[in-house]
Amino acid sequence: MAKVDPEQRRADVVEAVWRVVRRDGLSAASVRNVAQEAGLSMGSLRHYFASQAELLSFTLRAVIERIEARIAALPSEPDPRRRAERVLLELLPLDPERAAENEVWLAFTARAQVDPELRTVHDQGYDVLRGGCRRLVDGLAGEVVGLDVELETDRLHALLDGLAVHIAMRPDALTPDKARLIVARHLDELTRHAR
Repeated sequence: MAKVDPEQRRADVVEAVWRVVRRDGLSAASVRNVAQEAGLSMGSLRHYFASQAELLSFTLRAVIERIEARIAALPSEPDPRRRAERVLLELLPLDPERAAENEVWLAFTARAQVDPELRTVHDQGYDVLRGGCRRLVDGLAGEVVGLDVELETDRLHALLDGLAVHIAMRPDALTPDKARLIVARHLDELTRHAR
């Protein structure tokens, strides 16, 4: 009998959750449905996740970790403006993989409003994203006279969230090219008073 890699099995289960959520909605992501989607028995799935809450929390954390890993893997960029644009575009759902992450994130966002365990994980993701926005704005602050870092962090975070929602809801109206243009214009306006 082949030895099962627990981390790979958890990753496979996360992918199964994503498929169920994207196809049938988050309410369909029961242990039974996810086990069936993953080709596992319910007992096998419960070996890795004791409850639906644990399964969903792990899945939401996986979304956050995937995004963090992608950002960390970006090539080094010494120019703060170009670095900011590269990171921001990586955070937006501009290709099928990131669109899937965004769909799952948005489904979990609604559920987190009424599920305290998911709320905790979701809030951690929110804080990570806001912290990333803050680091980008801090990087630009050295280039711009009188930049209100807190306000610009909030503006940038809101811009990202708004673009992600609009792209998910109306991809025909907000195309990837248009989203890129909006990000570039925002950064241009932010840095137009460079030192």
